[in-house]
Amino acid sequence: MTSIQAAKDLVRSFYAELDAPDAKLTAVMERHCAADYTWRGFHPFNEMTRPAEVAQGFWAPLRNSLTSLQRREDIFFAGHNQMDDFNSVWVVSMGHLMGLFDQPFCHIPPSDKIAMLRYCEFNRVVEGQIVETAMYFDLLHLMAQVGIVPFPKQTAAQLVQPGPMTHDGLLFTPQPEQTGKETLDLINRMIGDIGQWKGDLPLEEELRQTWAEDMLWWGPTGIGASFTIERYAKQHSGPFRAAFTDRSKTAHIARLAEGAYGGFFGWPNFSARLSADFMGMPATGKVGEFRVIDIYRRAGDKLAENWIFIDLLHFWKSQGLDILAKLETGEPL
Repeated sequence: MTSIQAAKDLVRSFYAELDAPDAKLTAVMERHCAADYTWRGFHPFNEMTRPAEVAQGFWAPLRNSLTSLQRREDIFFAGHNQMDDFNSVWVVSMGHLMGLFDQPFCHIPPSDKIAMLRYCEFNRVVEGQIVETAMYFDLLHLMAQVGIVPFPKQTAAQLVQPGPMTHDGLLFTPQPEQTGKETLDLINRMIGDIGQWKGDLPLEEELRQTWAEDMLWWGPTGIGASFTIERYAKQHSGPFRAAFTDRSKTAHIARLAEGAYGGFFGWPNFSARLSADFMGMPATGKVGEFRVIDIYRRAGDKLAENWIFIDLLHFWKSQGLDILAKLETGEPL
């Protein structure tokens, strides 16, 4: 079995080569990724199956658009995956990809200024190769930086989101196994409490079972960031639950923790029916998928911070609103 530290070292080497200004992207991808590689990314990229396809289909266009690209990493950890009985090893990286926005990207017009693309990536490592990746990123956040706001005023705050308040999220060295187990146990308790929205407690009391009173919820653009249980319940969790019905069970591909950090992703995590207004948009009555990454920081016996990536472009496309197509054709948003 691949060790956690060996997997972290491999991914760090991969990033060092991939992020180099003169990187030969296809060669780097083929050197570090398996031939039968699986890559999942947010709309419009979706699924790719070969290292060269990812290099030329995602990284080359991104590097062409965000020139002088830098990876500004805030969280880095790894662990064994609970979803396959802790057999596989995944490495997680989260932060911003920053560059000069010099060319259009996904039909988003450039600004010629600094732009930051929020990202979070899960990489599964087997025998010295990356065999599977989930690369999630907030294109609505990139749009907001050039003044494009497809949705009416969101319920929470629009920000360039910082890393952990504790500034200790880069776990490059080995961490105590028990610390990660405690983090994963807390994440699992939280999922059990709120995963299906069927708790018997009032929402704020339900949240207090696993969340710190001064929690920070760093949500995606279109929803926004919230601070404290009271405001999170008011600005996101309450409105979200009120808008959706017929929620499916939650499914994750990977769920892991190391030290005080942990997280999960699914493809999709769940589906639900839009039965009331959401993000200022009217109900459609249609079921849509939610592709989500959640990253958590634990403080003591409570969750203190949570960074969220939701493929809202994919969700709204399923509801009949294709925002990127409108940008391409110049139609009003």
